[in-house]
Amino acid sequence: MLRQASRLISRAAATTTRARTFSTEVTPSAADSAFIDSWKKVIPNIEPPKTPSSFMKPRPATPTSIPTKLTVNFVLPYASELSTKEVDMVIVPATTGQMGVLPGHVATIAELKPGILSVHEGSDTTKYFLSSGFAFVHPNSVADIVAIEAVPLDQIDAEQVQKGLAEFTQKLSTATTDLEKAEAQIGIDVHSALNAALSG
Repeated sequence: MLRQASRLISRAAATTTRARTFSTEVTPSAADSAFIDSWKKVIPNIEPPKTPSSFMKPRPATPTSIPTKLTVNFVLPYASELSTKEVDMVIVPATTGQMGVLPGHVATIAELKPGILSVHEGSDTTKYFLSSGFAFVHPNSVADIVAIEAVPLDQIDAEQVQKGLAEFTQKLSTATTDLEKAEAQIGIDVHSALNAALSG
């Protein structure tokens, strides 16, 4: 009985270990042409719709060697701060802690918390304060950083930060509903992170 089970398992494993292509290896034209052929068989008198792959640019190939620069795209809902900018490193305020991203970094998705985004280019460092967002690090040394709100650190007024922190602390102490408490706590978290960014 046990011998038969091991034979069946090894036979099943042998049949399922076929080489399977990744989605990035499938050429859009092959997928699109199969769809178009099927469409024309069923509805020959109507033009077939475009598939998502016809709107997308092909994903760049993963380099075989580690590049010397990291390409960064940093966008906000209303503006693009950096677009395909080649830098040496970025440091993002991930919820798990500060995360440095260099060329050749492993593919990662990180949620961002209020904190400082540092962009290092040679001896120059540009710092932004982020409220929240996500960082997407791709295997081809491209990092996409999407933030809800961002301000260059040198444009933040320290007096206004202290005033806002005092306001939200007062609101938290007088809050009666859960919504009021949550809004006040978010304000305290953001202003505390702003204060730490300015003092550190």
